[in-house]
Amino acid sequence: MKDREINILILCTGNSARSILAESLINKLGKGRVHGFSAGSSPAGKVNPFAIELLADKGLPVAGLRSKSWDEFAKPGAEKIDFVITVCDNAAGEVCPIWPGHPVVAHWGIPDPAGVEGSDEQKAEAFSLAYDRLEKRLTAFFSLSFEELDTDLLKSKMNAIGQMDD
Repeated sequence: MKDREINILILCTGNSARSILAESLINKLGKGRVHGFSAGSSPAGKVNPFAIELLADKGLPVAGLRSKSWDEFAKPGAEKIDFVITVCDNAAGEVCPIWPGHPVVAHWGIPDPAGVEGSDEQKAEAFSLAYDRLEKRLTAFFSLSFEELDTDLLKSKMNAIGQMDD
């Protein structure tokens, strides 16, 4: 991965909230060298409006964000994926496609803000909490030296990041 761009795929079941937040965060934190993508095993077909509102409030671009199937990234000719991170327990337990290039895979469970019921304020708070957890974990991820760590050590460190206390 030395001297080349790195691609990260964030997976969730619906690809409408957590994975969308992570995709946008990766693209911000990656500063053009690391690119984030998101997908779902059973995409909702639309991005949750609370995710869009939060990202816009944080000054992150929302254009082009969409709910899509993980099949798009398993096809011949798809972007080469270096890392796959599942953010929901359902996606972590599902049989994933065979990813071309054998990316490093880790699980970072984040509670689903789209599943919160209640007032708009309670829903917005759940999205904010998910965003904060993702930002903390992605910041730790970006502190890793991708070029110096072998695959097993990278996987171990990524799994440890997924266990970070929030």
